Amino acid sequence: MYKISELAAAVGLSRTALLYYEKQGLIYGQRLDNGYRIYRDSDRQRVRLIQQLLAGGLTLKECKACLDAKVDRQLLQNRLSKLDEEIEQKQQSRKLLAAMLGEGDLKAWHQDLDQLAPDAHMGWLMKQGFSEKEAIRLRWLSKNMNEHDLYMTDFMRVFEPLERWGPGSESDTQKALSVVPKDVTHILEVGCGKGLSTQVLAEHSKASITAIDNEQSALNSLSERFNQQGISSRLNTVCASMTELPFENESFDLIWAEGSAYIMGVEKALAEWKALLKHRGHLMLSDMVWRTSLPSQVSIDFWKQEYPDIQLVETRIKQITQAGYRVVEHFAMSEEAWMNYYVPLAERVNTLETELSSSAAWKDIKNEVDICTRFAHEFGYHIFILENYQ
Repeated sequence: MYKISELAAAVGLSRTALLYYEKQGLIYGQRLDNGYRIYRDSDRQRVRLIQQLLAGGLTLKECKACLDAKVDRQLLQNRLSKLDEEIEQKQQSRKLLAAMLGEGDLKAWHQDLDQLAPDAHMGWLMKQGFSEKEAIRLRWLSKNMNEHDLYMTDFMRVFEPLERWGPGSESDTQKALSVVPKDVTHILEVGCGKGLSTQVLAEHSKASITAIDNEQSALNSLSERFNQQGISSRLNTVCASMTELPFENESFDLIWAEGSAYIMGVEKALAEWKALLKHRGHLMLSDMVWRTSLPSQVSIDFWKQEYPDIQLVETRIKQITQAGYRVVEHFAMSEEAWMNYYVPLAERVNTLETELSSSAAWKDIKNEVDICTRFAHEFGYHIFILENYQ
């Protein structure tokens, strides 16, 4: 026989908990003439059994049902499924915390967060000590906070000597520029890189050009080239983020963005850059699009990781129209532009295979070359020339 305090000590519960159990009909105490409540050993054992059932995820009400009648197998199955879900959630939580401590891969987490909350993701990365340029590179390239420095070292080793860091050709740039009115006087080029397009804009227009990029070394090379050609007075380079352009509204007749709008998101670029254009000013942007409504699963899986916002041309045109632009012209980037980039890149990858075959960056670049040469008929860059008419 146990007094309530003795039973509480035996099962590791409080007196209040045992009184609640008794109220729910889970145990049955007896009151003596002296007012004390006593419990039998059967009550102790029922409490122990209840504790085991509670540890399995059952509620007190469900515990009582299991004690008073045959076990409800469906109830237990439901609880087991619920427990499996909770375990999976806990495992995911553990993987994330371990990865953030450098004990695992953060790549998938960064990819998911960038799709769900890109601006918050960017802000969080910068609070972790990354510059804006590095945060952008982490989002689009390494996707792993712990391995980013090593990844970018190998990445830049592959790309540094290449003339082009993305698909393009002088003929495509000229074709797009020919659609724009000839009286353009002020051009803003967003993401100029090494300035291959900047050179074409300078040769085929009389406009002054403001070229922005977040890589100062690229801007220095561009300035030096224009100096050598004696046309530096037409060029103004600005090291800045495309998401926070330091210019007055209605400053430009033409904004030129070859392969760069995806970094901040095409729809966001359409909205934020619009204010910088004069009324009836023009915007040229190129973007990766689907060339078929039924791409292969290989292509779908690749772009789901590399550029989740890839769209059909028709979808982009609808977004463009909704943003207050008129589509003046649009056309697929040429095969020449595609090969100008991927042929030298493939050669560079092969050259470095012996030295970098274990590098994550090298493997990613090699995979891109493989997918983008074998499945190039399913996707590619598309050029849009737009007029700001609102």
